[in-house]
Amino acid sequence: MNETKKIGNYRYRILALLMFATTINYFDRSIIGVLAPTLEKMFGWSNNDYANIMISFKVAYALGMLSMGGLIDRLGTKKGYTLSIAIWSVFGMMHALVRPGFSVIGFAAARFGLGFGESGNFPAAIKTTAEWFPKKDRAYATGLFNAATSIGAIAAPFVVAWIVEEDGTNWQIPFLITGALSALWVFLWFRMYKKPEVHPKVSKEELDYIQSDSEAENEEKLPWKSVLDKRQTWAFALAKVTDAVWWFYLFWGAKFLADTFQVDIHNIALPFFVIYILADGGSILGGYLSGAFIKKGWAINKARKVTLLICALIILPVCFVAVTENKWVAIILIGIAAAGHQAWSANIFTLVSDVFPKKATASVVGIGGMVGAVAGILADKALGSVLDTAGNSGYFWAFTIAGSCYLIILGLVHLLMPKMTPLDENLNPVKE
Repeated sequence: MNETKKIGNYRYRILALLMFATTINYFDRSIIGVLAPTLEKMFGWSNNDYANIMISFKVAYALGMLSMGGLIDRLGTKKGYTLSIAIWSVFGMMHALVRPGFSVIGFAAARFGLGFGESGNFPAAIKTTAEWFPKKDRAYATGLFNAATSIGAIAAPFVVAWIVEEDGTNWQIPFLITGALSALWVFLWFRMYKKPEVHPKVSKEELDYIQSDSEAENEEKLPWKSVLDKRQTWAFALAKVTDAVWWFYLFWGAKFLADTFQVDIHNIALPFFVIYILADGGSILGGYLSGAFIKKGWAINKARKVTLLICALIILPVCFVAVTENKWVAIILIGIAAAGHQAWSANIFTLVSDVFPKKATASVVGIGGMVGAVAGILADKALGSVLDTAGNSGYFWAFTIAGSCYLIILGLVHLLMPKMTPLDENLNPVKE
């Protein structure tokens, strides 16, 4: 604590803004998952209809990840992040304009715009973290702002249960709330954000600490395509396939609980609170754990991968969710798996800034996010079709894959990137 006061702590104000933006992002993103059982009845959707609406979001998210990551690297985090949140806020509020006669098309269009805008959040946040924190602190900082995903996901069911009636009356209002929150965020971001090396409120001691194990980014731009032939890019992208699992919990979790245990809109808040408070703890603990290993003298490669292995083992029991007949056993198993996923996520995001120079960070995160979105698209289409044809047995296969894929993916990541050798400003390996 004394060290923090001595060197300054402005970087934590920036981190607080990342947490605020990510909370808004996931509140916006989660509302439709909470409302899904209600909207399904109101508008007469099939599981395949709902899957197609979710796919619309992920198609835009995949396209946005490719373009937004590179755009943020070119514009910088200040302008790029603002553009991202402006787009997702407008389309988030547009959900409220959808009418029953064109509900599937209307929601799909609104979700498409939302997905494109929201794709900029993580590339911008990871790039900002790389600018403001030394490598030894990045996983912990990432874990903190990544935990805000759960804050948004927790807030959504409570707000929905408070505002929306069981018959769906007032369903539009939750989609409108984020507009005001986003406007406040943009005001604070423009008022507070500059790069640390030019920020008047960053002391020399704090800047030295931020740059203690890396250097400031120079102004020379890297072509987006320059990261495509790097094995490290595709190791990260492969790890991001697990995004499909997280989106399964987020967008299909309320439907699973409704279909299996008859949990309705007014009873979903407590299960979601339990699941996502566990996820929050996992995000923070996962980020802290690998940082603690590094401070004990472990190499970054060993610290990150041992932490990822622990995460994969913690997630494994979620395979049994679909065969349990106890609602709270299912909820706890999903919550533990969500905690493991968020710890995993905090560390794989940090892999990017551990290896790549800051100027390439958003581009690589964008490519990985695109791969994760494509995995989510395939998973949504398969699950929607199976649920419509074979009933709830589809959830058995979904949870089996959700529990087992992390160990397999970690093994493949290690094969692609056995050593996490940092790359210099020209993407050449740094000589040890």
